[in-house]
Order: sequence, then C-alpha cells, then structure tokens
Amino acid sequence: QLQLVESGGGLVQPGGSLRLSCAASGFTLDNYAIGWFRQAPGKEREGVSCVSSNSGHTNYADSVKGRFTISRDNAKNTVYLQMNSLKPEDTAVYYCAARLYGSRWGCVYSGMDYWGRGTLVTVSS
Repeated sequence: QLQLVESGGGLVQPGGSLRLSCAASGFTLDNYAIGWFRQAPGKEREGVSCVSSNSGHTNYADSVKGRFTISRDNAKNTVYLQMNSLKPEDTAVYYCAARLYGSRWGCVYSGMDYWGRGTLVTVSS
C-alpha cells in the first residue's frame, strides 16, 4: 500500500520548535518532489514549503521564511520540516504530499500524487 505518514506534531509554546517527519511506505521518494501544506480551522489549505527530488531547490511561503527548513533523507525515505520560532498563527493540521515531477530541480504545490493524513500542530501558551 502506497502511503505517506506524518509525525512530530503536538502542542508547543510560542517561540518553540517542532520537527515534522513525512515517511513513505510502499514506494520510494527519490523521484518525487515533496510539499508540506497546512490547513488552519476555517481556512483553506496552503502550501508551506516544498523541495525538489534532488534537494537542489526549495521554496517557502513568505509567512514561514527564515523560520522553517525543509530537508529530505532519501536513504530513510523521509522528508522533514523543521519549524522554529513558532507562532500561534502556525497552528494547523500539517500535511505532506508527493508529486512525480518532470524536473529533478523543481517543486510545486499542485497536482500532488499522494497525500498523508496530517499531523496537528498547536502553538499556544
């Protein structure tokens, strides 16, 4: 069964850090661009960060630039999202998604082939 599983969410105080993981099973992530998305209550899902299959290109939403870092370890078939200096407005369910993208140097937030079920991040004091 092909699936992505997110982990690492939880409750954290403002200013704190979390590292989310996205592990693939049933397929290898080597040729897939990966995106992290989030959906806050009452809001639409938005792209947060993405990484190309060769890790040569990354992209970040303006709201997380300088605070979040995406990385991947193809040997572990896992992608990570390191989140620092968290703010209450970062509270959301975070999803990872994979797309078999035509270029190993690009990543996008649309046309994803596989989605995880999400992990909840709550930033609150």
